[in-house]
Amino acid sequence: MSACLLCGSGRFSPQFQASDRLYRTTARQFAVVRCSGCGLLRLDPQPSGEELREYYPPAYWFAPGGQAASRLEEAYRRAVLRDHVRFVEQALGRAAASATKPRERFLLDVGCGGGLFLRMMAERGFRGIGLDFSEDAARLTWQRQATPALCGSLDHTPLRAGTFLCITMFHVLEHLPDPRIFLIGAHRLLVSGGRLVVQVPNAASWQARLLGRHWNGMDVPRHLFDFRDCDLEKLLESCGFVVERRKYFSLRDNPAGLASSLAPALDPMARRVRKQKESGAMRLAYDLAYFSLVLGALPFTIAEAACRAGSSIMIEAAKP
Repeated sequence: MSACLLCGSGRFSPQFQASDRLYRTTARQFAVVRCSGCGLLRLDPQPSGEELREYYPPAYWFAPGGQAASRLEEAYRRAVLRDHVRFVEQALGRAAASATKPRERFLLDVGCGGGLFLRMMAERGFRGIGLDFSEDAARLTWQRQATPALCGSLDHTPLRAGTFLCITMFHVLEHLPDPRIFLIGAHRLLVSGGRLVVQVPNAASWQARLLGRHWNGMDVPRHLFDFRDCDLEKLLESCGFVVERRKYFSLRDNPAGLASSLAPALDPMARRVRKQKESGAMRLAYDLAYFSLVLGALPFTIAEAACRAGSSIMIEAAKP
């Protein structure tokens, strides 16, 4: 068993075993352990890179197509992404005010998926580029969102140091065998005074405490680490960043995450990825049931976020 990512301790206590509830890519059980030194949760042992690829469905980063139903889905995604966009706009404003060599409104979105976030930022006048492990995702970002994107990893990229005013990573760090590598890479690419915006599921949330292994934020086996807000702050500080701002509510992630925890079989993206056979009437019934759960989850998720225990944590950190 390797040493803890945060504190270096070699002592861990087993918490539970779980499998892939959402996409059902495997029936294998995986162990989640807690560091006895600092409390960080992680998968142990971590699957190899070759194994991990088997647990990511081809359309994991799904982006809506051009059909009428897909256009409606894109409209929904735009609506729930607005709080992400506002948070990053504010971060870019502060970065532009404090950066020693500001790059006007230039940002990098790591793990860009289908590129919708970058398109929304471009519509507000912010130039950006995407980076994703998936060649298909990078291609789709170019073709459908008219936004440049590269296929690759932040630790192996041709991008120049000191290029970006802001770098975003939404739900990336928890998937990495060593998140420090990406954070150090981001630190190198940012201008002095630039901002990093990261978001991960919050393992200190009410949802995590109530639901345990059934919490959607665990996403075994794709999530190799389960960060609490305090864990993420320590990790950022250890890589040279200064934490400036936190946000515990995401309209995109918190209510939908609770709905998927309670009823993973209803999750629309998971049903699509699993290629579940459904008639039009069945699909409509499942979707209505799911979005009823999402709406019902809103009061609870707003309350937990107000108590700084939301099921996601978004942090703005500065490169001094």
